[in-house]
Amino acid sequence: MTTRASSVPPRSSGRLSRPPCRYRFPSAASGVGEHGLIGVGADFEPGTMLAAYHAGIFPWPVPEMDVVAWCSPDPRAIFPLDVEPHWSRSLRRSMRNKPFKVTVDQDFAGVLEGCGDRRGGTWITGELVRGYLQLHELGWAHSLEVWNTDSGALVGGIYGLALGSCFTAESMFHRETDASKVAFASMVELLRPTFTIFDAEVPNPHLDSLGCVPLARAQFLAQLERALQDDVVFPRLG
Repeated sequence: MTTRASSVPPRSSGRLSRPPCRYRFPSAASGVGEHGLIGVGADFEPGTMLAAYHAGIFPWPVPEMDVVAWCSPDPRAIFPLDVEPHWSRSLRRSMRNKPFKVTVDQDFAGVLEGCGDRRGGTWITGELVRGYLQLHELGWAHSLEVWNTDSGALVGGIYGLALGSCFTAESMFHRETDASKVAFASMVELLRPTFTIFDAEVPNPHLDSLGCVPLARAQFLAQLERALQDDVVFPRLG
């Protein structure tokens, strides 16, 4: 990655303007391997992160190697927003009967903490957390929280970035059964009226079970380019 300065005009969708980026990322189409590695290095400054996400690239820190990988996988995992979701019977039951309350952007830091609290280790490093917190303050990153209405505890959530009419989901968590699935399904329902892409990044069996499908990288990048032209306000719950 080489350094450069860039400037981007302000948006009218509630987000502040993109800060300049000091780096030039390789083409997202050049990613290789299972995760579509395009390079390593750089930082988590808001300008860096936004330049990457707008290009279809996302960070994947590898703490045990003390490096940050930047990835653009082929295929990409997406949840189709243009068709009616078909949630499993157990998930519909949890959404209907369990004592859950869903909010948006009420505890972004708490969702980050929940996503990073994994017994097997996490890629959500302190530096990455600081970067996403800054993006949230700038209006680019958002969270959806799931609360237990009996205890008042935060029991699940999902967070990611809204770029035009594309939402790139970064991670989700649960502390009670089905809470992360409820967060995922609730985010889908929130986005469907106005967003065109729900990007889940890397395909895996769990995302497949939720209804995500693989999309060829070239198709994803073409759809992302169109979505970035949309000036969409991130939705709120009624």
